[in-house]
Amino acid sequence: MNLYNNIASNVRKTWLLMSIFLILIIGVGYWLSYAYNSPDILIIAVVFSIGVSFISYWYSDKIVLGLNKAQEIKKPDNPELYRLVENLCITAGLPTPKIYILNEEAPNAFATGRNAQHAVVAVTRGLLEKMNKTELEGVIAHELSHIGNHDMLLQTVVVILVGVLTMICNLFFRLSFYGGMRGRSRDERDGGLGIIFLVLGLVAVILAPILARLLSLAISRKREFLADSSGAMLTRYPEGLASALEKIAADSTPLTVANPAMAHLYISSPFHNQQKVTWLAKLFMTHPPIEERIKILRNMNI
Repeated sequence: MNLYNNIASNVRKTWLLMSIFLILIIGVGYWLSYAYNSPDILIIAVVFSIGVSFISYWYSDKIVLGLNKAQEIKKPDNPELYRLVENLCITAGLPTPKIYILNEEAPNAFATGRNAQHAVVAVTRGLLEKMNKTELEGVIAHELSHIGNHDMLLQTVVVILVGVLTMICNLFFRLSFYGGMRGRSRDERDGGLGIIFLVLGLVAVILAPILARLLSLAISRKREFLADSSGAMLTRYPEGLASALEKIAADSTPLTVANPAMAHLYISSPFHNQQKVTWLAKLFMTHPPIEERIKILRNMNI
């Protein structure tokens, strides 16, 4: 597979999923405005959800690092790691991020921060101990690619969209339960067509949050493929990352600080050994199967 074609394909698929996401939100919002004859409900839900999501985004790095018990290190603490990160940043044209260490035996890593100027790369002690230089370089290149590809911003947009949709649907159910359907007069005016529209809308509101979650996970998986490709281009050596992923997949050491809400941040899901890769399980995975990622990396032509 040609590296540049792989990158372009994943970018197109990501934005296609985002477009479906927006259409879904607009559709549910339109239906609720119709059902209640009140666009104010939608506006309030959207503004509140966006506000909460952006506050979370602004402090996301501090929250994530705190929950993972990560400790910042300086250049004298690990000069070899710092030089590796600095050299890759120079090649990628990125500012050097802060570097954190998780005191964990399981090999893993993640990147976080609101933009390239406020980015963080965190690696576990197990990753440093179990990877050789080219493997470690591949992992760091992957994480720097997330920074360079603005994945943190995209994931924040996804969180906002999921939040907006979920809040709208929750608001609908609360209003229906406590106050009844305020829009019933409209349904009475429209007759049978209005009732059919209402029933279809109810089904959509129930299914929309599930579909939104599936779309967000699909976007996350596409960004992992993109970061693999970009990281391989950065090092010019796909085998380094492929070998690292192989070691990570084979390692059964648990990541004790792992949290399902942050699983998508890591280079490999910290729960990968607990997942059965069936077609249904794939829909709810935060990462593509490692075997698939390794195969793509080893088939790349740089």
